[in-house]
Formats: sequence, C-alpha cells, structure tokens
Amino acid sequence: MGTEFLKIKECDEASDIIQNLFDVNLKSQSEEIPVAEAYGRILFEDVYSRIDFPPFDKALKDGFAILSSDSFGASEETPKTLEVVDFLEAGSTSDKKVESGKCIEISTGAAMPEGSDAVVMVEYAEKRDGEVDLLTSVTPTQDVASKGSDIGESSLILEKGDFLNPGKIGVLLSQGFETIEVYKKPSVGILSSGNEITLQGEELEYGKIYDVNGGMIKNAAVSYGADAKFLGVMRDDYEEVKEKITKSLKEVDILFCSGGTSAGLGDVLKHVLDELGQVHIHGISVQPGKPTIVGVINSKLIIGLPGNPVSALMIFNAFMAQPLSKLAGINKEFEMQKTKGKLTKRIHSQVGRMQYQLVKVNGDKIQPIFKDSGAIFSLSTADGYVKIPKLIELVDKDEEVEVYLFTK
Repeated sequence: MGTEFLKIKECDEASDIIQNLFDVNLKSQSEEIPVAEAYGRILFEDVYSRIDFPPFDKALKDGFAILSSDSFGASEETPKTLEVVDFLEAGSTSDKKVESGKCIEISTGAAMPEGSDAVVMVEYAEKRDGEVDLLTSVTPTQDVASKGSDIGESSLILEKGDFLNPGKIGVLLSQGFETIEVYKKPSVGILSSGNEITLQGEELEYGKIYDVNGGMIKNAAVSYGADAKFLGVMRDDYEEVKEKITKSLKEVDILFCSGGTSAGLGDVLKHVLDELGQVHIHGISVQPGKPTIVGVINSKLIIGLPGNPVSALMIFNAFMAQPLSKLAGINKEFEMQKTKGKLTKRIHSQVGRMQYQLVKVNGDKIQPIFKDSGAIFSLSTADGYVKIPKLIELVDKDEEVEVYLFTK
C-alpha cells in the first residue's frame, strides 16, 4: 500500500490517542527553583504557611500606641492628655510598657508595644513637650493588624497548579521561602524538513522559502508551558532524517517535525518511525492538517506536522496544546478560550472531514479568512478558528458559531 494514509483517525479518536500517548510515556516532573525567579511557573504541590502573618500585632498607621480606654470621651473640645514614654519605628522594639496615662509614639508597621491595644492616628493627636493630646476616642484593636490576621501558621496558602504571579510570589516571600517546587517544563524540540527550506540570514535562492514553522511552533510550545528549542533543518533524505531524529531525542522528550508528512516522495518520516519505533496515527480526518503523523520512539513522542504553516499551527493548537499543557501543569482542567458570534460570510466545507476555518473576531462579528494553508499573513490576522463538523457542507452568513481563540 506504500505511502498512502494507513491509519486515518477521526478528530476525537486522534485527540484521545495523543493524550494517552502523553500520559503513558511522559510523566510530569518537578524542580526546585528560587522564589524570586518563579514568575510564570506552576506550583507542583500545595504550600502551607510557616509562620503567622503578620508575625506580631503591628500598627497600621503612624500615631500613638495606647490603652484604648485612655481615649474614651476624648474630642477636640475635651482632649485626653497622655505621657509619651518612647518612640517606635518599624523593625525596632521598646522595653517600655504602655500603662494607663502613658503611650508610645509609633510608626506604621512597627510592633505594638506591650500593654497597648490601639493606635490613635497622628492626625487626631497633638504632641508637645513629652505629652500628647488625644483629640478622638478609639476602640480596641483600632488601626492594629493582629498577629496572624492575614495568614495563620500552617494554613493552606497556595495550591498545586497555581500560576505564580507577582502576588503569589509575594505570599511566598512573606513566609520566608527561598525556593519552591514547580513543574519542570516539558522538553520540546522542533525540526523543520524540506529541500526548499532556507534559514533566516542565509541567501534565499530561487525556488526556496524561509523556514517559518521552526520558530513558530517553538513559540507555540513555549506558550503552553514547554522548554522548547529549534534544532535545525533536515532534508527529505531518509538517512538524514533518521540521524537528526536519533540525535534530537537525546536532548528532548517531545519532537515536532514539520514537513515531510504528506503522501508521496516527501513521506520519509513515517518510514523512519516504522524502523525506529511505532506509528500510532498516520493521518487525521481534518482540513487542513490531514497528513499528521504521531509516533513513539523509546517512550519519546514524535509528532509530524504538515509543512504548510497554517496547517501546522492549527494541528498544534487543536491536538497538542491540551496534552502539553497538562504535562506542564498549566491548569488542572484545560479549556481553550472560546467566544461566540455571527458569521459575516458563509463558509463552504468539504464533506467527510472536520474543517478548521481561520477567523477574525470583531466584537460579535466573526469574519472567515479565506486563504490557502500556505498563506502566512492569515496567521497574523487570525484570532482563532471555527470547527465545522465533517457532515456539514455549508455554514451560512449570520449563523452563530463558536470560536476557539489562539493564545495571545
């Protein structure tokens, strides 16, 4: 039967096979990194507080730490006068105790001195010659943050799967964490293939094209949590493809190869996979992207993406984003961002294959982008795609559709 598509899968079946291959062959791993460098990483385990926060009763305002009962009845007309026995800045302590008739001047963030239970703001006090006149009354704990009022010791503060944004990093730092356990980024490599491919910076000969898929798929993988790198270009030569794949799999656990997947002379990847491992998918019933190959070599995944950039990116988003995200711990329940709207033009679809139609979103208006799968500019203008089931031949203008949005 040669190079024809032997194992064409329906979309749902292909998604299940790919997810299972990820689950069976690749396990999420963790690594310990400095908290200060953890922005954008994903927590690998629940985190519990080490200490109360604040770790002591602290003043929330500049003013005077007092016994609240000493202020009862105080007003501008009838101030209450207290002796000022000390001054506390944030980080300092006092050996003086606040007793009735006495107070300690205090700065925001300083620990409340023994005996005090409230702060009178400096705006409501007049200090003079070692004394202060209180111009208002306060209640117990007024302008005081109690020990542990924000975070109690041994409390669950962050959960496995949390995205470490600046606020969450701040919580970790407040607890004294220097390092934290995060998901290790999946190791991903990208190879471009094709005799026509030229790298940027090289002379573009007639009949050649610059490589698009290498950098594009690398960044797509990064957007879904991978540590991805471009590993170069290989020609449509069996021995070269075999050598490049064998070498690349020593560096990465997931290898994307774009090009060389269509039936015909360029179909080298399938034969390499047949020799070195096992092909699990050879063709998906989808437009664009039918000639997709998925295989395994020594528990490492090899995904052959179509050479056309639109097809390659569509297949990546539709079939690879979810399992890659799960492996990276990006979220516990992956759900692509979606929106709905009405079509501005009708879409004709080929019956028998699921079609992914690129679209631009303008409010509730969904504009189809009618370009061939090699049209690069359409990728820069598209906001996402619409899925058209394989038995649907026409989706009419003004019909409501659901759009799967690309990551920003």
